Amino acid sequence: MPLPVSTYRELAQRVLGRRPRLRPRNRFTARILVLFAVVGPGLIAANAGNDAGGIATYASVGARYGYDLIWMMVVITVSLIVVQEMAARMGAVTGKGLAELIREEYGVRWSLFATASVLVANLGICISEFVGIGAALNLAGIPFQVSVPIAAVVIWLLVVRGSYKTAERVFVLMSAAFLAYPIAAILAHPDWGAVGHATIAPKIHLTSAYIVLFIATAGTTITPFMQLYVQSAVVEKGIGPDELGAERVEVISGSIFANLIAMFIIIAAGATLFVHGDHTVSNAADAARALKPFAGRFAELLFAIGLLGASLLAAAVLPVTAAYVIAETFGFEKGVKHRPREAPVFVAVITTLIVIGTLVAITPGIPVIKLLVGVQVVNGALLPITLFFVWRLASSRKLMGEYANGRTFNVLAGATVIGTSALSILLLGITFAGL
Repeated sequence: MPLPVSTYRELAQRVLGRRPRLRPRNRFTARILVLFAVVGPGLIAANAGNDAGGIATYASVGARYGYDLIWMMVVITVSLIVVQEMAARMGAVTGKGLAELIREEYGVRWSLFATASVLVANLGICISEFVGIGAALNLAGIPFQVSVPIAAVVIWLLVVRGSYKTAERVFVLMSAAFLAYPIAAILAHPDWGAVGHATIAPKIHLTSAYIVLFIATAGTTITPFMQLYVQSAVVEKGIGPDELGAERVEVISGSIFANLIAMFIIIAAGATLFVHGDHTVSNAADAARALKPFAGRFAELLFAIGLLGASLLAAAVLPVTAAYVIAETFGFEKGVKHRPREAPVFVAVITTLIVIGTLVAITPGIPVIKLLVGVQVVNGALLPITLFFVWRLASSRKLMGEYANGRTFNVLAGATVIGTSALSILLLGITFAGL
């Protein structure tokens, strides 16, 4: 039965922390108001996954196989929605982050293991994001020795000195930069008929290169830090069970938006690099440069804008996620809303990751490729563990009560966890085998 308008008005007031300027006159308007009030965690987490490494992966998929892997993005979108919804639901129902729940339900050892893995992985990815920032602005002629430190200071001020609402609004605004990719794809003049056919008719290549890119695409679309961030952000935003319906819509729409952007990156690369026989993309900046001869300078510019926005967003979200995890594991005060003196450990973790990421990114001769391979291995080992905990905790009637996974959803979630975990384990095997 629909709730009365007064109830939606009360929910909107509680989430916004103030009386809305516009008093909703009907249920539809009230629901929209509540949805806008909870926008943030799901959208930010999903788009942060489209980071510099993710863009390079999607561009490589398009450059090497054209549109042949687009069908996979449809499947992986369902999986992303499932795991993100479970994490958001746990945050709303329990009021606790994932690391805190792991510590309470499974003990300190598992929590410490997950925390150590997240810290190492997030540090490595954070470095790659600052490298992405430097590469994006270098396309405009700005030396990375100048752009990276400035970006680091801006990000630090945003997440440490700013309020949670300010930081979240800026994060959401950064997500708008991803709209550059659909425009770049359109400028590349793809064969939309072929795109549509590839979306509904899977084409599989039985080669090691295809399998590696297939696994890498899944791995870059669903990463451990996304679940950790979305759950902690839901808690900090103060979203409770009453707002869960609106938060579900936010998580689902954010996941769909992020993966549509990924599809447009594949389409842009497929319509240009693949068609013209340029199948090699070593990083996201190379993809931006390579678009220019085939799609014009505006496509290159738009790709660079998207890379900058993606790198800035992820460079801000990753240190915050690591800080959430460490604070939750050891019981320290946490939250972007706190000043350094109120949450010294939380702020120290953010500061440390930003400083290290900046220093490594501006240091000549750093073996970035080897570093990213190592990070990929750590993420591959962490993903099955993180997803298992998300699945089991969200299924617990004792913990979640009436909000626990239903039977059908639980089967879908279990299949998602098993499938993504199998891919991650296969990636580890391929990495160690040196294939």
